Amino acid sequence: MFPYLTYADTPLTLFPGKMRTAFLYTMNMGEEELERRGMKDFYYSHFDMNEAYLARLFGHSTYQLSMDTPQFEDYSNVVADRWDPAEKERSRKERFPADCDRAFQLGVELAAE
Repeated sequence: MFPYLTYADTPLTLFPGKMRTAFLYTMNMGEEELERRGMKDFYYSHFDMNEAYLARLFGHSTYQLSMDTPQFEDYSNVVADRWDPAEKERSRKERFPADCDRAFQLGVELAAE
């Protein structure tokens, strides 16, 4: 990104065209917790900031979240009793493949335009 950034009073891009971009974020937090606490409480407001930044530089950006992902390979090795390891494993097996499919589809859409 930085080679295309200008430091003019009115930020401009040196990128010569348009390019569709996306961020894919994996996060330990579940959707319910994020909705209850809010994006800004967890300092995730940078999702929108990054999206706007890339859109300004390249003409388009979006992002996808993969939530409730496991944080640790072995929960017995860490103090992390706020999560149920069995639930994290279930999410990894049931939800993560669908998230990967969505990410792949996003890549297909980005490449098609």
